[in-house]
Order: sequence, then C-alpha cells, then structure tokens
Amino acid sequence: MEHPMYPASSVEAARKRKELTPQTSAAFRAFSESVFAEGALPAKMKQLIAVAVAHVTQCPYCIRGHTAQALRDGATEQELMEAIWVAAEMRAGGAYAHSNLAIDTMNQVRARQSG
Repeated sequence: MEHPMYPASSVEAARKRKELTPQTSAAFRAFSESVFAEGALPAKMKQLIAVAVAHVTQCPYCIRGHTAQALRDGATEQELMEAIWVAAEMRAGGAYAHSNLAIDTMNQVRARQSG
C-alpha cells in the first residue's frame, strides 16, 4: 500500500505533540485562539485571510482546517475562492517583482562582458 505524502491529522499526533512539549503546545493553542478571536477584524475575515495564506504556504492541513472554519464562520464558497485568487495573484506578483533581481544581474553581467 502506498503511503500518503501528508498523513491525516489524528488525535494520536495531537496527543504526541502535547506530550512532548506541553507548555509550548498550550502556548500555541492560546496564541491561535487569541489571533482568531473577534477583534478589529471579524472572525470570518481572519479565516479568509488564513485560507489565502495557507494556499501561499501550501499547507494542506491549514487549507482544510481554515476552509472548514471559514464556512462555519459564515464565509461563502465564492468568498473563499476570491481569497484564494488573491493569494495566487500575490504569489505570482512576488515572482514578477523579483524578476528585478534577474534583470539587474543580466545588466551587471552584460556590463562586465562589454567593459
């Protein structure tokens, strides 16, 4: 049987993380709960941001978890897809903007070869 690239989340894995690092696990949970609590941004908006970021970081666990939570917090499928497109544009935009480095290097190499 073939092993999946990403094993399913499990109670056992969560228990192991907590067992190995109880204080850090508790601190991370408290941090996460604080970050996603209602505040200046509503919880739904925070989850939409999380879905977009999860697509940029390409975390399958985060994509699934935050998509489900966004839906529970009232996000629509259309809002989710628009958030994903924003993430895709930002990722592509970063590659486009960083082409300045390649262009600068091309100019430097050309200048050294000509000089």
